[in-house]
Amino acid sequence: MSSKKAKAIAASEPSTKDFEEVLHRIRQTRQRVFAQANTALIELYWQIGETISDKVARSGWGKGVVSELARYIARTDPEIKGFSDKNLWRMKQFYETYREAPKLATLWRELPWTQNTIIFSRCKTDEEREYYLRLCIRERYASRELERQINASQFERTMLGTQKLSAALREMQPPAVQALKDHYVLEFLGLPENHDEADLQAALTRHMKSFVLELGRGFIFVGEEFRLQVGNQDFFVDLLFFHRGLSALVAFELKIGKFSPEDLGQLNFYLEALDRDIKKPHENPSIGILLCRDKDDEVVEYALSRHLSPTMVAEYQLQLPDKKLLQAKLHELFQQTVEEQSTDPGKDA
Repeated sequence: MSSKKAKAIAASEPSTKDFEEVLHRIRQTRQRVFAQANTALIELYWQIGETISDKVARSGWGKGVVSELARYIARTDPEIKGFSDKNLWRMKQFYETYREAPKLATLWRELPWTQNTIIFSRCKTDEEREYYLRLCIRERYASRELERQINASQFERTMLGTQKLSAALREMQPPAVQALKDHYVLEFLGLPENHDEADLQAALTRHMKSFVLELGRGFIFVGEEFRLQVGNQDFFVDLLFFHRGLSALVAFELKIGKFSPEDLGQLNFYLEALDRDIKKPHENPSIGILLCRDKDDEVVEYALSRHLSPTMVAEYQLQLPDKKLLQAKLHELFQQTVEEQSTDPGKDA
């Protein structure tokens, strides 16, 4: 066979790249169709909820009538599913929850019905609902993951949190404020109150999938006891991650006690070694997170005020927080803010 003919045959043979391109287009179209179908379905539920709400208010519809409607739908068109009397009442609740909050319409249209029902049935205020709508869209939570975040009082903890980031981290990586948390709930570890750092590290490694979900979207686990060689000595980072959104390595140093300013020195050393020997040229400077059992916010603030490395101090707890207690604290903070603004109207101007 001539070389020209061989080249022509080779050029005509399909490549994996060609196949991947076709598959990519199929997936993109399928996702777009699914999103459009979901939006149409959610809008249908909204319209049905509006109709039932209006009929209850104006025509005296009650549970009996709505149950009769559900039976009529099922009897008339058995192929139509999802319109039980319980679900029809949820559609009414859905409509009545959001009819006075039109700014949230663009958000709830993006979520599946199950996630929507969790949010509007469990959240008490528009602020809380907006928080979880945005969180669920950003993190692409499944219903089970969303339930856990609500059980873990993510909204209340965020509102009450006092995020402690070094000035260097804020300046180098402004998105870190949104990407990193100052408080982690690790109830899934099943650790006793009395545990050591080795227990904590081993448990986090065993439950890495749950830990990554708690950390938030974008984290990729690199390794535990990650070895750094400096001079003739070996040093080990407890847990090392890479954050895609921040394009940076993230080193976790674990402490089972209360935060001490001396702990930052070790973390700072690790970051220097990571940046010199591990970080790729196109990546941002490495970030350090000191994860401790407890911290005094004022001590942390002093320790980080002149710290030149991109670091932060976070704390963890092993039990789900008391949601009612956090809600009470949040209400107290809200009342205090209202009182301060009423005495000083120009304060928030």
